[in-house]
Amino acid sequence: MQKITKAAIALAAAAALAGCAMPRGSGDWETLIDGGRGMDNFDNMGGANWRAEADAIVADRRPGTEPTYYLATKKTYHDFEVRAEFWVSEDANSGLYVRCTDARPMTDRTCHEANIFDKRPDPAYATGAIVWLVKAPMPVPRTGGQWNTMDVIARGGHMEVVLNGVKTAVTDEARDVDGVIGLQYAGGTVKFRKLQIRRL
Repeated sequence: MQKITKAAIALAAAAALAGCAMPRGSGDWETLIDGGRGMDNFDNMGGANWRAEADAIVADRRPGTEPTYYLATKKTYHDFEVRAEFWVSEDANSGLYVRCTDARPMTDRTCHEANIFDKRPDPAYATGAIVWLVKAPMPVPRTGGQWNTMDVIARGGHMEVVLNGVKTAVTDEARDVDGVIGLQYAGGTVKFRKLQIRRL
């Protein structure tokens, strides 16, 4: 029987890896929300009644007069893909806030917002938009009353939003910074049953 050397094993392993190299940006997914689990991965900014209910993290009430409330990740991210599964009522105002450099307060000026707001009074930056950067597609996508998926991909100055498999916003003018990710509650009923992120 032929003796197999360590060098031969290393060479074979290198060849195998070369033949099935992982695609760029295919890092491990980190799950922040999985059904009703994951509240400990976030800070509740403002005190909306975020809670685990059935198979999701839910908010449907805010305690005061502030216009918006958030769950903010405890970690910061720079280049990443974040994927959310969400359900909103037809009157809901929500969104994914990314690269938030200032979480107190967290606004669509200190973050980039991938909007979830089907009935925004000015529909220019309604659901599917990156607020103040890329306008929403027309007609505005409808997400109320159903489960949806939203992906936000950020790499350097490039950012894009994919809603239910359809690319709705692309820009090369995103701020190239680290920041937390926020789940917005600003009205109606908002549920997130899955939130995953991977660094690119």
